[in-house]
Amino acid sequence: MPFLFSAMISYPSRAQTRPLPDLINPLDAPAQILDLSRLGLPSADSRDTPVAPDDAAGSSQPEDRRLVRWGVKRTVQDQKELYLAPFQHSNLKWDALLLAGTGALIATDRRIEGHLPGGNLNIYSNASNIALGGTAGTLALMWTYGLKTHNEHLKEMGSLEIETLVNTFLVYTPMQFIAGRQRPGEGNGHGDFWRHHMINTSFPAGHAMFTMAIATVVTHEYPKPWVKVLAYGATAAVIAGRFLAHDHWASDLLVGPALGYFIGSHIFHSHCNPQFNEGCHRSTQDVDHP
Repeated sequence: MPFLFSAMISYPSRAQTRPLPDLINPLDAPAQILDLSRLGLPSADSRDTPVAPDDAAGSSQPEDRRLVRWGVKRTVQDQKELYLAPFQHSNLKWDALLLAGTGALIATDRRIEGHLPGGNLNIYSNASNIALGGTAGTLALMWTYGLKTHNEHLKEMGSLEIETLVNTFLVYTPMQFIAGRQRPGEGNGHGDFWRHHMINTSFPAGHAMFTMAIATVVTHEYPKPWVKVLAYGATAAVIAGRFLAHDHWASDLLVGPALGYFIGSHIFHSHCNPQFNEGCHRSTQDVDHP
């Protein structure tokens, strides 16, 4: 359980690692959708009532299917909202800023790359992996503690982190296939787009995107200065590590974290419980239930 968050992000994070020998690699496991906050132990009354094993197994199957259908439906709705959000009038100014910044960096990517230091690049890459793994591991431990102590706030944070990772992966993957950008040092060294047909490409930056997404959720759930310093400090370490390791162009490292912040904020405000946080603008009547 403590390594669940690391496992959830392992596939896209592993794809973002250059084919250089790494000392530290994330665990490999596919992303799963399961809201454990909805699961509970049997009550005292239920322990007093004997239940046949076959009946118990049969009754749990419809409940499991209902949870799966609810999770899939909620994820589909989130994806629809995420893909339509850039076209909302209130977001057009942010779209323009991001596009302008991305365009300016793409035009100067090679010049910026030429001024980066060399040396043992694995040091920077491994440092980014440690920052990412440490962030994910810490959040997993917090979620585990919440489950064991029945802390509803921590349980909500954990379930929203999982949903954020799933939705980030579903945005990240098609962008990787569509962009197909070469990393620094690949091909002609110009960072050309549409050269690959796989996930292991440069644009957007996956490590930075996923770390920013989960950091955004925890800082929204616990908006304390020290939480923000730790969460966004770890994100900055990941970004710097990937940049100094020559794994990404500067423009990749603008778009990745920007999308991660947007996705994390959207998932939080779409599904947060206002009784836990004043920053949640939903009413208690709008809280989702499977």
